[in-house]
Amino acid sequence: MSKTLNVEIETGNNLKLSGRLDIPKDKEIEAYAIYSHCFTCGKNISSASRISKKLASLGIACLRFDFRGIGDSEGDFSEHNYSSSVEDIVAAANFLEKNFEAPKILIGHSFGGIATLGACSKIDSINAVMTIAAPSHPSHILNHFECHVDEIIKIGKGKVNILGKELELSKDFILDVQNAKPFEGIKNSRKAFLIFHSPLDTTVGIESASEIFLALKHPKSFVSLDYADHLITKKEDAEYVAEICYHLGKRYS
Repeated sequence: MSKTLNVEIETGNNLKLSGRLDIPKDKEIEAYAIYSHCFTCGKNISSASRISKKLASLGIACLRFDFRGIGDSEGDFSEHNYSSSVEDIVAAANFLEKNFEAPKILIGHSFGGIATLGACSKIDSINAVMTIAAPSHPSHILNHFECHVDEIIKIGKGKVNILGKELELSKDFILDVQNAKPFEGIKNSRKAFLIFHSPLDTTVGIESASEIFLALKHPKSFVSLDYADHLITKKEDAEYVAEICYHLGKRYS
């Protein structure tokens, strides 16, 4: 069992991010984790909620939050990008350290996964990092609207459709994801890495998991999610992910 606290996280530029901290109800907290959601998904998507609550029921408190410009968080989505996602994860870690305890574990789903890899070297307390269905580079998101990229760069902004959602993206977003270096600073880290991916993922192909795995040094592990979809919509898949995250997190916390 777990219970949920509503929290507010302040970023370095005075934006307030909306978060939920799932904590054990009848157990001592063994460690704190941060869960970063997929692109535009939000902290309340079923996979985020299920994984976070399952972790809490096992003994790891988990903070899930909306990136700036998404859900209940402040900010303009047009200013949301890879770099801002990394900054928001660091802000979440600072919030936990100041108000509860420094986090030991980072978990990121899809775009949130590659942002998690970029953030982990900036948070000294982190010992274990898990990615779920993550692309091997932030620029993968451009594949969803590749035909509009040149036009957006020329005009400065434009509307695109990503997974059924119409979004306005800026030239700065495109340049940011293109120039990102998510593995910079972590190749020589002593953190433990765990990569989850489904071979049937049609949104982010399994080759991304291979590229991430090869880019990292040991200790690193890969877990195939077999029949899971990209958004981890099945409860049993989400809880399976949470259980494995718990055991690795406990080992390295």
